[in-house]
Amino acid sequence: MTAESAVVLPVLVMFALALVWGLLAVAAQIQCVDAARTGARAAARQDPDDAVIEVAGDVAPDGAKVTVAREGGVVRVVVVARPPVLRGLPFEVREEAVAAAEERVGVES
Repeated sequence: MTAESAVVLPVLVMFALALVWGLLAVAAQIQCVDAARTGARAAARQDPDDAVIEVAGDVAPDGAKVTVAREGGVVRVVVVARPPVLRGLPFEVREEAVAAAEERVGVES
């Protein structure tokens, strides 16, 4: 009985740690989705890129990289982050949001 416990217990602990890490990765993915959408809304309002990056960075996970691209009448915000805890793994979560740029009222191009 003791030998079986000595083998099974470490396996159960590793399984529990993997499960917790997976949940943290999913939470980071959800934060990236929220950050990309928030940034796309700000960029669609024609906010400056620095303001868009700041707004999206406030919602994104710590250490996330936010990029903004404007292509004609479309804005694209990409958020890339590493999940917490096991940052040494070569694994990133990435989310992208696209929005149509709004016209600015009273401003001539």
